[in-house]
Amino acid sequence: MVKNKKKQTKRTMECKENSIPTGIVFLWGLLVLLLLALQLTSASVALPGCLERCGDVEIPYPFGIGRNCSMEGFTLNCTFSKGTHKPFLNHIEFLSISLSLGLARVAGYVSSQCYNATASNVTYNDWEMNLWASPYRFSSTLNKFTTIGCMTLAYLIESNTPNSMANSSYWSACVSMCRRRDDLKNGSCTGIGCCQTAIPKGMVHYRVWFAENFTSTNTYNLSRCNYAALVEERAFNFSTSYITTDELYGGTLPLVINWAVRNKTCWEARRNMTSYACVSENSTCLDSADGPGYLCNCSEGYQGNPYLPHGCRDIDECANKDGSPCSGDCHNTQGGYWCSCPRGTHGDPYKGTCYPKLPPAAKLVIGICISLLIILIIMLCIHVILERRKLIKVKEENFQQHGGWLLLEEIRNRQGLAFKMFTEKELEQATNKFHKNNIIGHGSYGTVYKGILKDNHVVAIKRAKIINERQKKEFGKEMLILSQVNHRNIVKLLGCCLEVEVPMLVYEYISNGNLFQLIHGNGRRIYKSLETRLKIALESAEALAYLHSSASPPIIHGDVKSANILLDDHLMAKVSDFGASMLAPRDETQFVTLVQGTCGYLDPEYLQTCLLIDKSDVYSFGVVLLELLTGKKALRFEGTEREMSLSSSFLSAMKEGRFSELLDDQIKYNEDVERINEIAVLAKACLNVKGEDRPSMKEVAEELDRLKKMKQHTWEQHNHAEIESLLDNLSSYREEENTGFYSLEKKAMLSIEPGR
Repeated sequence: MVKNKKKQTKRTMECKENSIPTGIVFLWGLLVLLLLALQLTSASVALPGCLERCGDVEIPYPFGIGRNCSMEGFTLNCTFSKGTHKPFLNHIEFLSISLSLGLARVAGYVSSQCYNATASNVTYNDWEMNLWASPYRFSSTLNKFTTIGCMTLAYLIESNTPNSMANSSYWSACVSMCRRRDDLKNGSCTGIGCCQTAIPKGMVHYRVWFAENFTSTNTYNLSRCNYAALVEERAFNFSTSYITTDELYGGTLPLVINWAVRNKTCWEARRNMTSYACVSENSTCLDSADGPGYLCNCSEGYQGNPYLPHGCRDIDECANKDGSPCSGDCHNTQGGYWCSCPRGTHGDPYKGTCYPKLPPAAKLVIGICISLLIILIIMLCIHVILERRKLIKVKEENFQQHGGWLLLEEIRNRQGLAFKMFTEKELEQATNKFHKNNIIGHGSYGTVYKGILKDNHVVAIKRAKIINERQKKEFGKEMLILSQVNHRNIVKLLGCCLEVEVPMLVYEYISNGNLFQLIHGNGRRIYKSLETRLKIALESAEALAYLHSSASPPIIHGDVKSANILLDDHLMAKVSDFGASMLAPRDETQFVTLVQGTCGYLDPEYLQTCLLIDKSDVYSFGVVLLELLTGKKALRFEGTEREMSLSSSFLSAMKEGRFSELLDDQIKYNEDVERINEIAVLAKACLNVKGEDRPSMKEVAEELDRLKKMKQHTWEQHNHAEIESLLDNLSSYREEENTGFYSLEKKAMLSIEPGR
């Protein structure tokens, strides 16, 4: 304070030289002194005029050296001992004091039980500590009762009354054992040389007592003394030297005691503000965890001594630049702080994300780009929505144009009709978006795909290229008619898709090839008996007869040929592409293309009239019969004009009486000549130039059935073995065939090639 007065005097002298009035100088000096006094008062931890430290230990109020410097029960003595000053409460030395935690570390004496080899007796040095009628309690969370030695049994006893053992309320024991010094381990206190146990909460008195008859004389050869003490668990670390030397004898170990302002709770203490200990502004009261009493703490954002007036001072969080809580600029406030990004930056200064601000030009460019991007996204979304609506509208128009509503209504009205209306999406999923790997046939008509529906049902999907307006209008009615076709020798039409411009048809999938492959192969001859050929011819004829006579209305196939007669796993004939003539375009260009696609099977009368009738199918079937008898293709591109056409060669051979020359070698010598001749006569009848002279398909089927029954018994004996052989050969043929005009991979088994 004297030093401060001298500075003030000098300042006053300087003011006189500058002719400053004396009153103003006096007021400035008074203000400076007042500020210095407040600063000193607020920074102090003890009452004015009282010692703040005793040796190396800080003595914060309510503790104090002397009665006038402390609260009742917290008076300490500062005693000079062993070359330094130390604070004592009676005989208890204080090592440190914590205001915020309400703790004090003291030096606790170590009790001992030692063997005197000279006198052959045991001496005891038992300590006790009594905190009755004081604001202190032994900490049950930070202290442990600890024994050290070999064959040591010690008791910790708490008495209900001071200086009396008669009414002990608590006994605790701890046993430590060791047979050899090698069993001891530094840092381990688990019963071998060292034992620790907990103490109860709120204990104010304890005494150590050793069991007299527990230790034997042999034990003292390992450890002359046994020890016991209440010690701070965290500060104690067992050392084997405690057993082998007298290092602990007469010594002390740290011990923690809890303290509080007794004996009222915070609520009770606030009722009498005169005696209320939390006198500083910005302080809070906390009830003690060890019985009645309370502690004072500074509020969050403040530090200091809450037991002193103005003792809680604001924490300047921004003072330490290296440990600043802000990544930007730190601004201290009373009880807190706030952060801001440095000038020219922006972001979150609390999380370390302050970024340089962009110049106005850059902001403008970014803003324009973002705006354009948003506009582009909006336009794209609108475009997608409009395209979807357009697509939906197109699908609805296609569905309506193809007679979809009429077909759908009929399907609903006719129960048991197994015909499904597929969506384009379903068929895309079934064919992996019509992937080229799923193509099983193609031609001028379009493409056929193999597809797998959601229910794992394998189907054939026909996707045509074109359709005219007349066909669009009649398509729904035609599908309704075709959906009712139900014959074991006709490929089943399962459904259609009308959402697309050209409708798609869905058929059952036949996996064993077709008659063309069976007859002609790929340079290989597969043996086929007359009975097998006759069976396939009969089943095909029955299918065509059904279309002509039993279907309502009658259906003209329009494209009968060996490639359109499919074979299942049992060599049963399945006629495909029935009703194709009903879907065929009528314009001149398509007519020429389609005629070229079916040369060799064309009805000559159809070429003159362009009228497709049931007898047109009869003529084409006659060519198929010739293929079965001769093993030759319907049309060849070598030889004379007559030799190129199988039907022309056959009619010429019949006329000249050399038909046997055309027969397949497999049936020429080993089969029934009479039945072969009758089949040839039937084929010739089918090939009459005039349609009216040809038999009906029903008559053809009846004649073939009659011929088949002529040697039924023989066929039944060999039927199974021959079919198995043919299936094996045909399967081998399909695996090896990669090229060719009629290969299974290139020509659809379920072709939707329009009729002539």
